[in-house]
Formats: sequence, C-alpha cells, structure tokens
Amino acid sequence: MLSPNLSRLVVCVGAVLLASSIGSFATVRAIPRWYQGLAKPSFNPPGWLFGPAWTVLYLMMAVAAWLVWKQGLGAAGVKLALVVFLGQLVLNTLWSVVFFGLRSPLAGLVDIVALWLAILATVILFFRVSVPAGVLLLPYIGWVSFAAVLNAAILHLNR
Repeated sequence: MLSPNLSRLVVCVGAVLLASSIGSFATVRAIPRWYQGLAKPSFNPPGWLFGPAWTVLYLMMAVAAWLVWKQGLGAAGVKLALVVFLGQLVLNTLWSVVFFGLRSPLAGLVDIVALWLAILATVILFFRVSVPAGVLLLPYIGWVSFAAVLNAAILHLNR
C-alpha cells in the first residue's frame, strides 16, 4: 500500500495527465486538418516544441499541487488553493477543446484570459501555502502568457 503522501502524488499526476490527455485528443486531430492551414505570427514556435514544453509544465503543476496537498487539507488555505488549481486545470483543458476541437481562436482567447487569471490566483494561493509550489507554477503562467499572445495573433491574422 502506498503512503498517504505518495498516494497524493499519484492522484495529482493522474489528474494532470487526465486533463492533458483530453486536451491532446482535441489538439492532435485538428493540427493537420485545420491548424496547419492557419496564418501564424513570426514568433510561432516550431510544432515539436509544444509537446516537451507541456509535458514539463504538467509535471511541474502536478508536483506543485502535491506540495500544497501534502500540507494537509486542514492546513490554512490548502482546500481553497486546490479548488482553484482544479478550476484552472479545467480551463486549461477547455482551451484545447475550444481552440482546436471547436476550431475557434476567439473562444480560445476568451478561455485563455480566464485561464491566465485562474493561474494567477492559483500561484498566489500556492505561495501562501508552499513557496516551492508557487515557484513551480511560474513557468506555467509565463508559457500561458505567451500562448495568450499567440492565440490573439492567430485570431487577428485569420479574421
């Protein structure tokens, strides 16, 4: 039987993997059929970069959530931090579904703005519970900031 801390880590990794799998399902099918045909800005990264970047970010997110949960659900701020984390994880998954699945850069932009705000709230709440957890989310909010600019540019170029 797994220790409680190891069980929590497995749950955190599992939740993040589930979210990434749903997002990947929506994304992979749209790339060759739709996304490749879109006009993209000069700063659009090469396609091969997205998989490794998101893999690292998702693992960092899972570890950050685990570090917060490890404090115990009775500790100050833990429940709220984890609920907000789950909310941003839903918005993260939803972005792939609306941008790629529905092929809607406009809906993607609306979602990614809400996602960015939810990540910011998560970062703040995580820092209050565990500084390392908050630090682990900084590359994530940086990448999503870049992704929001990229989403807006794609919307603009493909009106």
